[in-house]
Amino acid sequence: MPSVKVNGVRIAYEEKGKGDPLLLIMGLGTPGSVWEKHLAVYARHFRCIVIDNRGTGRSEKPKGPYSIALMADDAAGLLDRLGVSSARVAGISMGSAIAQELALRYPARVRSMVLVSSWARCDTYLKELLHSFQTARETLPPGDFMRLIQLWIYAPGYFNSSFAGMEEAKEAPPQGPATPRHAYAAHCDACSNHDTLGRLHRIGQPCLLTVGEKDIFTPVHLSQAMASRLPHARLKVFRNAGHCHHWESLDAFNAITVKFLLEH
Repeated sequence: MPSVKVNGVRIAYEEKGKGDPLLLIMGLGTPGSVWEKHLAVYARHFRCIVIDNRGTGRSEKPKGPYSIALMADDAAGLLDRLGVSSARVAGISMGSAIAQELALRYPARVRSMVLVSSWARCDTYLKELLHSFQTARETLPPGDFMRLIQLWIYAPGYFNSSFAGMEEAKEAPPQGPATPRHAYAAHCDACSNHDTLGRLHRIGQPCLLTVGEKDIFTPVHLSQAMASRLPHARLKVFRNAGHCHHWESLDAFNAITVKFLLEH
């Protein structure tokens, strides 16, 4: 996996496909390889650039603190090193927060955005949830921590129907380097401190926000608050789906997001 030095940290990335650039940014404590099922579709239309955020995957994992703005600077630096002047951007959860800061800090670099399971400012509930995740990551065995996260990110219906596969995934050896505890904690702190709510009106690019109807991690009202402030936003709510609606409704999600990205 290639990497470049950005902001004093080596950032790993993957490229697949041809066409206009599409930067893909993954979420909390998660490597870019988790884009795999989406990348298989996106790469038919775009030059996909998949970043491993600092602290995850094959990128370097320095001590914190991290911030969402810092990780947006990392993403901009990667685009610079790849000679990409502007790109479409898609971000999931923490990745969507990074995408917001990227558009605010480097508006000419972003053509349009897909913001998945997003938020612009934490309320008390989300701050406490992130703190609980951080504490659990520090104290629980990896398998138990994964089970806890699965209960929060999937809707009950999907969890019930997919439980056997989740059990297999929990027992399978990790693919690639794990996110260490200090980096996961730094990601949680960065997410907790993320705040673009008062600046969203400055994002003039077309934005598609997607959220699961049953998301208890970043509930629908957080995306609704963003959509009401973004000048050119569309909101798609996936029925009976959770935080990971992009997995639970994979084919529909891929079709809707590809259509939007091709239009913008």
